Amino acid sequence: MFTGIIEEVGTVLKHEGGVLVIACSTIIEGTGLGDSIAINGVDLTVRAMDAASMTFDVMNETYRRSNLEGFVAGDVVNLERSVTSATRLSGHLVRGVVETTCRVHSFTPEGEAIIARYTVEPEFLKYIVMKGPICLDGASLTVMARDDTSFSVSLVQYTQEHTNLLRRKPGDAVNLETDIIARYVEQILESRAATL
Repeated sequence: MFTGIIEEVGTVLKHEGGVLVIACSTIIEGTGLGDSIAINGVDLTVRAMDAASMTFDVMNETYRRSNLEGFVAGDVVNLERSVTSATRLSGHLVRGVVETTCRVHSFTPEGEAIIARYTVEPEFLKYIVMKGPICLDGASLTVMARDDTSFSVSLVQYTQEHTNLLRRKPGDAVNLETDIIARYVEQILESRAATL
């Protein structure tokens, strides 16, 4: 589990044949082999590490549902260590299970904030609710607007400066994890309706 509070923006050193190597510094502290790290919101297991990087294996299913397949050396990624019992939960509960990608539609300045709008397929948009939590490339955000094809979030200055979200451009794929509670409720209601 994660909080969606990005701890560090790392850099892809190598991505080849399902092996991903990320340059990082902050998240190395307290991390060991076999630990979980969220990379753009995707929960991956540390396979190897040294003083300046970590190595991960990426499964085909992860490539199908996320933006990791397109990584090339030099790309920047959002990083977060998994929570512990002593972690402050400043964001929301994030599983690190990316469901799909959404697409950057636009960035609109609003005072010191930036309103980021994303388009997503209806299959996933139905789990996105006004003022509900959303996780984009691993960053915990709150939905501020929603219509039939898209949703918007407000990126405060800290998020602008400490994530990779503003390095995207319209049309770019961004990893999306919706609120798991909405999915549980839907499944329970479907099961109940099927038994009536």
